[in-house]
Amino acid sequence: MSTTRAERLVNLVLCLLSTRQFLSAERIRGIVPGYSDALSDEAFYRMFERDKTELRDLGVPLETGRTGSFETTDGYRIARRDYELGDIDLEPDEAAAVALAARLWDSPQFTGAAHGALIKLRAAGVDVDQDVRAAVEPKVRTSEPAFPSLLAAVQAGQVVEFDYRRLPATDVATRTIEPWGVVARRGRWYLVGHDRDRNAARCFRLSRVVGQVRTVGKPGVVERPADVDLLSFVATTQNDPAPASPTRLWVAKGRAQGLRRRANVVGEQLVDGELGDLVEIELRFPDSAARWIAGFGPDVLVIEPEVLAKSVRERLLGALRSQRGAEVGS
Repeated sequence: MSTTRAERLVNLVLCLLSTRQFLSAERIRGIVPGYSDALSDEAFYRMFERDKTELRDLGVPLETGRTGSFETTDGYRIARRDYELGDIDLEPDEAAAVALAARLWDSPQFTGAAHGALIKLRAAGVDVDQDVRAAVEPKVRTSEPAFPSLLAAVQAGQVVEFDYRRLPATDVATRTIEPWGVVARRGRWYLVGHDRDRNAARCFRLSRVVGQVRTVGKPGVVERPADVDLLSFVATTQNDPAPASPTRLWVAKGRAQGLRRRANVVGEQLVDGELGDLVEIELRFPDSAARWIAGFGPDVLVIEPEVLAKSVRERLLGALRSQRGAEVGS
């Protein structure tokens, strides 16, 4: 099943599960992302029939009926009482596997589409069950650009190569890794594998991967050792967080209020002819701080330390390249 169709089916389930009314095919077409891509009515109905069959084959209890006597066409919904599972007893290893799968599913791609579907439902006047939102709230960030490529390499058993920045140094070095797995710990994602350059097992924080991940050689050549516990390996090799260090930033006048609430203004400074405030703030985690600061765009500039300034610049350039790529693709 393609990713596009899988996302459409997820959105369709959320749509039909979130309403107490029967929704006609035409209303579903206007609400669920993906159906608007159909070039004609005939193409839409073929797509919708395939999706209904797929859901029923998966065991989803799809109901057909009419909300009121004035309705002229049948509609669809999913009854929560039939859809939800009863109590399930899992062994510890089974529970761990389910938890990992849930963390991988909780990604912005799915949760963003789900949130958009709920908004469209309300805008269309559909009575939405508010409790459904709890099922699609993200728990773990999977927005690291390197995540999809590294996870695919792990699944394919293929060697990868990438540029990696190790703090507190500012230099970037190329690493060649036999990937064993991608795991999350304390809200951060790590790649664990065999470092060919150092001939030893290593773990790498995904937020420090610079640029694109490149595959090396053929798939199926990497096997994870049976005696390696990835989470335990990350826990024993990662040091405790460094103490908070002072950071100096330039902030445009009247902008970045969220940052200003955590900082102290220590002066003013001209940057490219624009007068802004010079602020100081203590940051404990440079990687997550770089992502946060980059989100303010041109309104915030890192003055020092240089390693943080470089990290922010790389994230902004990466976002610019992605935007240009999307424009070219469209």
